[in-house]
Order: sequence, then C-alpha cells, then structure tokens
Amino acid sequence: MRDEIRTNLLSALREGRDPWPGLHGFESTVVPQLERALLAGHDVVLLGERGQGKTRVLRTLAGLLDEWTPVIAGSELGEHPYDPITAASRRRAAELGDALPVAWRHRDERYVEKLATPDTSVADLIGDVDPMKVAEGRSLGDPETIHFGLVPRSHRGIVAINELPDLAERIQVALLNVMEERDIQVRGYVLRLPLDVLVVASANPEDYTNRGRIITPLKDRFGAEIRTHYPVRLEDEVAIVRQEADLVADVPDHLLEILARFTRALRESSAVDQRSGVSARFTIAGAETIAAAALHRATRQGEAEAVARPVDLETAVDVLGGKVEFEAAEEGREDEILDHLLRTSTAETVRSHLRGVDLGLLVDALAGGRMVTTGEQVTARDFLASLPALGESELYDDVCERLGATTDGERAGAIELALEGLYLARRISKEAGDGETIYG
Repeated sequence: MRDEIRTNLLSALREGRDPWPGLHGFESTVVPQLERALLAGHDVVLLGERGQGKTRVLRTLAGLLDEWTPVIAGSELGEHPYDPITAASRRRAAELGDALPVAWRHRDERYVEKLATPDTSVADLIGDVDPMKVAEGRSLGDPETIHFGLVPRSHRGIVAINELPDLAERIQVALLNVMEERDIQVRGYVLRLPLDVLVVASANPEDYTNRGRIITPLKDRFGAEIRTHYPVRLEDEVAIVRQEADLVADVPDHLLEILARFTRALRESSAVDQRSGVSARFTIAGAETIAAAALHRATRQGEAEAVARPVDLETAVDVLGGKVEFEAAEEGREDEILDHLLRTSTAETVRSHLRGVDLGLLVDALAGGRMVTTGEQVTARDFLASLPALGESELYDDVCERLGATTDGERAGAIELALEGLYLARRISKEAGDGETIYG
C-alpha cells in the first residue's frame, strides 16, 4: 500500500496534476515535507494549532490510493486475494482456490478516521477477545476468537487519528507494536500479521494542550513530524473561506478580505493567547454570519437579491468573540479589542482597493449637511437613492469599478465601504444605534 501511494504520487507529479486539491497556503512548506515523507513510506504526525487544516490534509491522502482494489469478499481485514494474512482467509484460499470470492473496495473505504477521546480503549484500536466466538465452541487460544479493532481493519489502507495526545498513555502504548513490528497483541495473543497500514495523526503543540501528550516511544515511531501553520498570504486566507464557507447570500470579496485581515490581526495581537491560535473557522463562521445577516435583511425588506454590506460586519463581531481566547490581563476589554481590530482591518482594505480615488467631493457633499443612512432596515436601492448628487462626477462609478460592483446590492456595499473608510480616516462622522448607521 505504501508502494501504491508512492507510485500514484510520483505519477501525479510527473503529469503535473495537483495531488492535494483544496489545500491553500501549504504549497512551499507543508506539501513538500509531506510528499517526501510519503515517498519514504513514513508514518506522519501533523503538529499545529487549531484550525490550520490538519484534518483536511489527512483526508486528501485517500486520493493517492488506487480508486478500486480487490479484496477477499467477507474478510475482516480486507486482504488481497493473492496475499491472505489471517488464518481464516488462508484456510478459505486453500479450500476454494480460484473460486475464492473477490469484492472491490473503493479508496474512500480504505481511509479510516478516528477522533481520539479519553474513553477510547485498546479494544477499539487493536482488538479484543470476542466472547460470542468463544461461546460458539472455539478455544481461547484460537486466533479466530479475536475481534479486530480499527487499526487492523485498516489493513492496506490509511488510519488517521485526530488529536492523538487525547489518547490515554496506556492506549498509545498499544500502537507501538503496530507501527514498528507490524504485529498486534491482544490479551496475551501475539499475532504476527504483516499489517500494511499507514498511520497518520494530528496533534496540537504540547505547550498548549493540557489534556495529554504524545509519549516519547510513540513519537519516535513516526517517521515524520510536520508543522502546519496558518496561511501566510492574504489571498490564501480568502480562498479558504470561499472554499469552506456555506454562504446563503452573496458576500463580495472585499468583505471576505476584511474578515481575513481581522483574523490575521487577532493572530498577531498581544491581547490574544497565541498558544491557542485563531482558527480558520473563525473567518469561515464570520463570513457565514454576515451572509445570514444579508439574507435576513433582504427577506424582511423584500429585496430581490441578498448581498452583504459593511454594516453586516458588526453582526459577525457580536457572535465571534467566544471563539477567541484572550490573555487574562485583558479581561473586560474583549469587545473593545475586537472592535478596534475590525476597524483597523476595514481601513487597510479601503486603502488597498481605493488608493488613488479622490473622495473629496463626497466629503464636501456631506459637510454641506447631507446625511446618508444605512442599516439592517435600509435596502440597497434606498441607500443608493439617498446618496448626495455629485454633479458630473463619476466618483460612485469609480468606486464600484475598483470593487467589481455591478448590481444594486454590490454597488451599495462598495459605496458604503468608501463611507466607512472616510469615517475611519476622520474625514466624516458616524452615528450608530437602533439598527441604523448615519454618515454625515
């Protein structure tokens, strides 16, 4: 099976196919290390903070297996018809010869994932004596009385253990023989089964998790320990959100960029406990929340299309605070920190997209006493209708073109972002309350 993975990986690399679909930001760091480990045939543990994509990396490994593979029909361990390893399968092969029944197993069935929990037992992972088989008349010394656990049943496949340190240390010990000698020991039985299993695992850094650790002998048996990380590039962060978020409304790219910058600012803030990290799920949940706010507004106001606008960002902050662990010294200032970093992220996004656009005419119009109202009860069309006239100026069109806005909902969001940028630059004022935001 390790040869199968190696062969398929090399074929993908030669043909220029991407063997890691859906991974963003790991191209020059994690992926090369992982590919070298797989070519070497090593078991792998991924080490990193929460929400760095460790589980997604593990699940993509199944794509390196052959799509279909033959197995002995009815065998517990999915053995190859030419290579039975259990006593029962060998006996059937000897008795039936070419009449041995064969089934075909899809590669998705050869990838097994287990979330490590403190109540996981040796029987779950390795196996135990099956009292029903003993009751049928077999002796306790008969290997066929064993009910195999998850790891042996993953023979010729991949077994992934998420959050490995959560396994009790005595359970981790049970994996030692499987990973090195490739045999299993169950209640005094020592079965020399030539298991062909790739063991992969994920774990948080030991200096963060207080639930346990990977014991040294088990860590030594992993051929490769690979550190994962959060996306380095902003565009990778946005791409992950686009890929993973289930958005019930249109969320323009500039709003996703604000959320991505917001998440990255939290990861760099001294007010946040960086040992726990700020998960990519934070950004994903934020995008889903502002999409839901847009859908809520569109439904209540009778809008034909639901498009998120900057005013919806406040709804994300309201529900995301609990996903961030702050330093103890910042107790009571959490909302203040979140609001400040969101404003900073919004200002950076405005500068990135609207640099060079002269918004002076809009400032002058508002300085003359005009006000612009937005909020959850203001439709995109009403918002656009309330904008001050700027004569022959194409300022609004310029802003919308910079942000790729074409529909009414997108145009309202683009101009609202420009107004928010002017407020953050202290060129206009803003008052918020009772579901309304007034720029003037």
